[in-house]
Amino acid sequence: MVLQIRRRPLSRFIMQRASDRPKLSRLNILVGGPRSEWPPALAAGQISGPWIGVDRGAIRLLELGITPIIALGDFDSSKQGEFERVQAAVKDLRQVGSAKDETDTQLGVRVAMTEFSADEIVIYGATGGRLDHLLANLFLPLETRFRAVVARLIFVDRQNEIRYFLPGRYQIDKLPEMRYLAFVTFGEVGGLTLSDERYQLDHVDIHQPISFASNEFVGQTATFSFTSGIVAVVQSTDLSDNRAERYNLNA
Repeated sequence: MVLQIRRRPLSRFIMQRASDRPKLSRLNILVGGPRSEWPPALAAGQISGPWIGVDRGAIRLLELGITPIIALGDFDSSKQGEFERVQAAVKDLRQVGSAKDETDTQLGVRVAMTEFSADEIVIYGATGGRLDHLLANLFLPLETRFRAVVARLIFVDRQNEIRYFLPGRYQIDKLPEMRYLAFVTFGEVGGLTLSDERYQLDHVDIHQPISFASNEFVGQTATFSFTSGIVAVVQSTDLSDNRAERYNLNA
């Protein structure tokens, strides 16, 4: 039997306009990072909302019993049976060449921003594994073409939630499972003010990338502002085994 595979380059697709689809409160993307970095809710298949599966992320969604609305990637590292399963289950399958100018995460975000109107674009599987992939993912919001969705992008793994902010004044809520708070600048940032966190800043101009790490909420909210640049806000926690090792709790 000759298997007929739908090899449809993404660049040849006539993408559906966001205005043709219903507005979403949340759109999830799963890329192919290690399962070990997944938050427990994802590992249990308990995260609601539609999904885009990118390359191995599409295969893993099907293993969780979740059918993505779009699957895309080169699938070069997939076993034949895995790709056949994606082909049979996902109506909108888009296969791209392995020699491409975008990472898997960039592909997923580009489709999400051009074909959907979502309040949040939440990305899983983007951390762990290769450092070059991790850096490409973290720097993605700095690209001009993604600026329109900077404030809607969220990266989530089992220890971290990362959100990006454009200039303004914000109040954020503490996530119950997280302990630490960090403010990360990407290049120059003007007038960064942390007004009610444990460690505070008052209209400080930042001239290089820096992570103001291991800050903390004082209450259940934190307020910050800045006048130029892009700031990433990271809420994070220690894993129980890492914390024991860090503080020698088992000695």
